Amino acid sequence: MSLIHRYQSNGMNIVLDSNSGCIHLVDKVTYEILPMIEQGLSVDEICEKCGSSFSREDIQTAFEECRTLREQGMLFTQDAYEKVIDAFMENRQPVVKAMCLHIAHDCNLACRYCFAEEGEYHGRRAMMSFEVGKKALDFLIANSGSRVNLEVDFFGGEPLMNWDVVKQLVAYGRSQEEPHHKKFRFTLTTNGVLLNDEIMDFCNREMGNVVMSVDGRKEVHDHMRPFRKGAGSYDLVVPKFRTFAEQRNQDRYYVRGTFTHYNLDFSKDVLHLADLGFKQISIEPVVAPPEEDYAIRPEDVPYIKEEYDRLALEMIKREKEGRGFNFFHFMIDLTGGPCVYKRLSGCGSGTEYLAVTPWGDFYPCHQFVGEESFCMGNVDDGITKPEISQKFAGCHVYAKPECRDCFARFYCSGGCAANSWHFSGDINGNYAIGCELQRKRIECAIMIKAALAE
Repeated sequence: MSLIHRYQSNGMNIVLDSNSGCIHLVDKVTYEILPMIEQGLSVDEICEKCGSSFSREDIQTAFEECRTLREQGMLFTQDAYEKVIDAFMENRQPVVKAMCLHIAHDCNLACRYCFAEEGEYHGRRAMMSFEVGKKALDFLIANSGSRVNLEVDFFGGEPLMNWDVVKQLVAYGRSQEEPHHKKFRFTLTTNGVLLNDEIMDFCNREMGNVVMSVDGRKEVHDHMRPFRKGAGSYDLVVPKFRTFAEQRNQDRYYVRGTFTHYNLDFSKDVLHLADLGFKQISIEPVVAPPEEDYAIRPEDVPYIKEEYDRLALEMIKREKEGRGFNFFHFMIDLTGGPCVYKRLSGCGSGTEYLAVTPWGDFYPCHQFVGEESFCMGNVDDGITKPEISQKFAGCHVYAKPECRDCFARFYCSGGCAANSWHFSGDINGNYAIGCELQRKRIECAIMIKAALAE
């Protein structure tokens, strides 16, 4: 296994030291001889292999610089976590700190790629009652240990179809903060159809983040996100979203879209949203069974990678012109990143994070809802199948064979357990296309940081 990842992008020779996270921009000599240094070759051996391309003096200089970086713990560093992961995970006692409340298993749109089957989640249409939601919040408080900050996402279907209960649950949560020494951060995901001034005002007071679902260009959005009778939703929701984003000072929100096989030129959708004035943008690849006509196919991957490159270069250009925006998948912290636990185990689904159905069943996350084998318990009885939580607690980068040798493992934290399960039948498996695109996004993110630092 190589301890470094090197690649070329935007005219730069970039080297990532996988275990330390150190990033180096190097000259051509260093770039070419790094694998030989890692193999343990001496200067003489390296000169014998590539002396016709570089002078001995340049090779010697590069060799000495790399040796210094190694001594400083910035190059060819060893994995500090692999030998202690089992003890680390066993000694950690995670508490529940976040919930996804499926406030509405119903929707007023008929998005073609919806994994929730227009809000039904392989089951029945239903609205969460205040009583069920209250029990869910009580469970969260009771099982959060000494943790103060808790997060609750109102999700669907379309949560605005059950707006009165959303407001009641926010009020109840606020009433419980002082007595229990907790602080709720509420978030909302909406398609915008029912958005109005009253809802926006309430969200601006109470919601720490709002996700607004829009896929980009009108023709793309209307094709994939129509009403049930076939009419497009773009003209109705986009003006509302623009107003909402401005009211939130272009912060604490995302316009979140999905690209499919039918708009592999998705960088145009990202830039379309940026041109509309949005500053917080996320356009993500659809995750769908291969038999779906809109699913991403293996042969699409090279083109998608080129799109990420095009988007990255345009983002650099716009940032330098003072027209920058954030693209969620290119946002990584190179100065330290998340805590060790997050780097190793990701979102905490099934342990720190639970989804709650309208009738009060617990699932590891929203993407497992409706898969009965993953039902963990309910708001009345609590966790009745702790073995599911235990299984998810063991889901980390070292439990996934495909992650062990991947340079991106400490950035993606092993990827999405639900995607792994749906595509491999194992939460410790992987979704190969997703992994390949994730690696590309990380390369682009690092390149952008390097280019803007010059």
